[in-house]
Amino acid sequence: MLAIVCCFIIMIAYMSFKAKENHLTKHIIKFDKFPKSFHTINIFFISDIHRRIVSDKLLETIPPSIDFVVIGGDLTESGVPFKRVEQNIKRLKKIAPVFFVFGNNDYEVGKERLESLLLKQGITILNNSAAFITSQHNEKLAILGVEDMTLERDKLDLAVRKAAQADFKLLISHNPDIYHKVDENAGISLILSGHTHGGQIRLFGFGLYEKGKIHFLKKATLLISNGYGTSGIPLRLGAPAEAHYIQLKANQ
Repeated sequence: MLAIVCCFIIMIAYMSFKAKENHLTKHIIKFDKFPKSFHTINIFFISDIHRRIVSDKLLETIPPSIDFVVIGGDLTESGVPFKRVEQNIKRLKKIAPVFFVFGNNDYEVGKERLESLLLKQGITILNNSAAFITSQHNEKLAILGVEDMTLERDKLDLAVRKAAQADFKLLISHNPDIYHKVDENAGISLILSGHTHGGQIRLFGFGLYEKGKIHFLKKATLLISNGYGTSGIPLRLGAPAEAHYIQLKANQ
């Protein structure tokens, strides 16, 4: 009996340790339609921070040439001190300009209250809208963002309409199920999402959700992150906590 209790304590300690990791997953993704005048676009993507403090250990692993930061929803949740949220935002905006979409847990703290904090810190909020980056040759990269799908707040058609003239379209959605709403004629090349935590706790390779990875699909390439924080219980197993360094390039 004592041995079973000891094994249980060790396992919980191990899962707690895994939940606090600071792994930066790196991706180089090439597209036929990527505007060559941009050469490369470098993105730092982090989703599902929840209750965590963005660690210096993570920030120190990020290459210096980031063009913009994406917060893919669930920046916070009920019970998280706003000072902690503000601290995380300030750390992230030191890297590069920041774009944000709402996740389902973000609404728990009050939409207007969180938006007020984000706007005060100069964060671009993508509420069913789009923002643009223009190259020296006047080619446009659109960053589209939708609100979370859980309460049917997403209006993908509005974001797509605003990005109609873009040469390359990147969609940010907290919930990866947005893929099923994408029209293949909309011209969206890449989707960044989180929400599932990769199952968070996976036993013998199985979890409530699939482990995060890149899916090269018919309508778009879909990156689903395991996320940086945890929800419910602060434990992970088989779905490492992660943030992402993404480099976009044109196929030669």
